[in-house]
Amino acid sequence: REITIRDLIRASLRMRPSRIIVGEVRGAETFELLTCLNTGHDGSFSTCHANSTQDTIGRLETMVLMGMELPLQAIRRQIASGIDLIVYLGRLRDRSRRLLEITEVTGMEEDQVALNPLFLFRETGEVSGRICGIQEKTGEMKNIGKFQRAGIPAG
Repeated sequence: REITIRDLIRASLRMRPSRIIVGEVRGAETFELLTCLNTGHDGSFSTCHANSTQDTIGRLETMVLMGMELPLQAIRRQIASGIDLIVYLGRLRDRSRRLLEITEVTGMEEDQVALNPLFLFRETGEVSGRICGIQEKTGEMKNIGKFQRAGIPAG
């Protein structure tokens, strides 16, 4: 029998880890990762492919649904309560990869996962064919208390 990422995530939970790091979620194992994020494994993280921080939410929903039938609202609540930040890396037209967005997940607003953009990449020009830019602060963290309790300083 093949051992899947889903099997490995489940097995890791039996070891009572402080946090879980999954290189990449691409399918049904996303539900197991969200379960970890919602059961006291703060500081855990993973990667997935998406086109923006906003699109990441839809990708996570789709990947959970690849493995099981759950109401979309239940999946969204798991995402909203388990994920604190989404960091988006993208490729620019000069083929370089840059950090393009950092967005806080703040909970639920009506039936949607609420996002609070914190930083966005802004192009400032080009030097020798390479795109230059800065990370522009676009918002303030709303749920800073969780980070402070974990020993991560504010600001």
